[in-house]
Amino acid sequence: MSSFTADQLSRILEEHKRWCDTDGYEGKKADLSGASLYKADLSGANLSCAELDGAVLRGACLEGANLSGANLSYASLSGANLIRIRGLTIEQLSSVDTLYEAKLDPELKKQVREKYPHLLEKPEYL
Repeated sequence: MSSFTADQLSRILEEHKRWCDTDGYEGKKADLSGASLYKADLSGANLSCAELDGAVLRGACLEGANLSGANLSYASLSGANLIRIRGLTIEQLSSVDTLYEAKLDPELKKQVREKYPHLLEKPEYL
């Protein structure tokens, strides 16, 4: 599991923004696979199409972030603030490890409760 300093994460997000803004011609797509981003402040970040599979985002603030097309497979989102996320779909959430104690918009929480209620339960490792 890798972790990043605030400066490193900031540079990764800047490169990813440039990658998004230039349709992939400049910058670099963010690959935060398996990263430990415990309690990271990613509010308002553009993480569209970013690789976040297996990332630990426990307690992270993602409020207002753009997660359109982001790979969230096996990501731990327990306690994460996912309010007003842009581009987040129920299909993306179907592959996460957990949403235990995550803050979700009411409609999204209702969808999760209906389709994937196990994601809202406390995992054994917590």
